Amino acid sequence: MTSIGILGAGRVGQNLARKLAAAGHHVVLGRRRPQEKTAASAVGVESRLSFADQRTAARTGDIVINATPGGSALERLTDLRTELAGKILVDVSNATHDADDGLPGDLCYPGSSLAELLQAALPDTRVVKTLNTMLFTVMTAPGDLDASPTAYVSGNDKQAKKTVSGLLGDLGWQPAWIEDLGDITTARATEAMILVVPHILRRHGFHPFAVSLTR
Repeated sequence: MTSIGILGAGRVGQNLARKLAAAGHHVVLGRRRPQEKTAASAVGVESRLSFADQRTAARTGDIVINATPGGSALERLTDLRTELAGKILVDVSNATHDADDGLPGDLCYPGSSLAELLQAALPDTRVVKTLNTMLFTVMTAPGDLDASPTAYVSGNDKQAKKTVSGLLGDLGWQPAWIEDLGDITTARATEAMILVVPHILRRHGFHPFAVSLTR
């Protein structure tokens, strides 16, 4: 199984860490205070889930997932250029300025995307954008929705996208639910989808949803 480093130990990072560890991967959850552990909720997960600072998580993972706040991720990950060289970086974040109520407001990078800027700043890293168009609970439980959800994938490297699609399968995503949009520039489309999310949340609360493609 794969060694996976996850940067960010909020709800998104913890959710992904538990599910990937339960699927058999060795996961290092990088947090600001690595000694403050989060209890694993499934039998056998604890032995495959460890905690470290974010630089260590980036260095030890064969695949690294960015689950840090998108607004500050570019500077944070650029500082990890050496640790991320030669690896796949899966970016699941959205870079936005908060509205007055704390929900996502304007995009930080209109006309571009965080994923594109990460790829430009990390030329020796293969960046893949995915899982940023849904409530975080859907990332690891897509089958709980009433309709088939979509996980959009963007990236320049076909093999990296194939590898990431395999990880999505471990998270419960069926192949028919995974939509490869093309190169990394297509991430600006899915990152812009975040602008619809606060309106959904204000009307319906934090109920599971995904911005999906229906055929």
